Amino acid sequence: MQTELLEALLQPEEAPYPWNPADPNVEAYWTELEQGFELEGWLDEEISRGSQALYAKFDQCWANANVAVVPKAAAIAVTSSLSERFAARVPQAWLDAIAHKAQQVVSSPLSIADQMVQCVQELLPEWGEDVLQVWARPLASAMRGSEAEIVRPAEWDELSESERARLSLAISRYALRQFNDLNPSAQNKSPE
Repeated sequence: MQTELLEALLQPEEAPYPWNPADPNVEAYWTELEQGFELEGWLDEEISRGSQALYAKFDQCWANANVAVVPKAAAIAVTSSLSERFAARVPQAWLDAIAHKAQQVVSSPLSIADQMVQCVQELLPEWGEDVLQVWARPLASAMRGSEAEIVRPAEWDELSESERARLSLAISRYALRQFNDLNPSAQNKSPE
């Protein structure tokens, strides 16, 4: 039984692919394959239009997949940096969520303000995207290191909902800067 199995595996059902293009039998192989692929009834315009649509879809898929991967070490470093700087004022779960989302969007082609909004939108569902955009715009161009001064110094529970939202946006800006500093290739993909 093992001999029969071995013989069955070693006997090719079809001729193998002709690896040597100089072999005289190759032309017959390609001719036979081309006969199986017929485009009769197709106009050149249809083929051109279809191929352009296919290539456009490929380009779209490639653009979506062409996102820099942030190394795990960078994510850990940013999370630690956020904890050191903001843990006294903001719950750790909140910081972790911002860092995680910042890691996902840092290489996206979105503007910095859009990336900031993406980082906090799930945490702040009561605020609309347009309101968050209004608050994010000035922070997107704010000077480095001014994140904590955006709202009055107070405990998280003492801050109003709008102050929490502004502070969260400032923290997201800080996290995005940290990721960009650790991964300069991502910085070139996100317009400021």
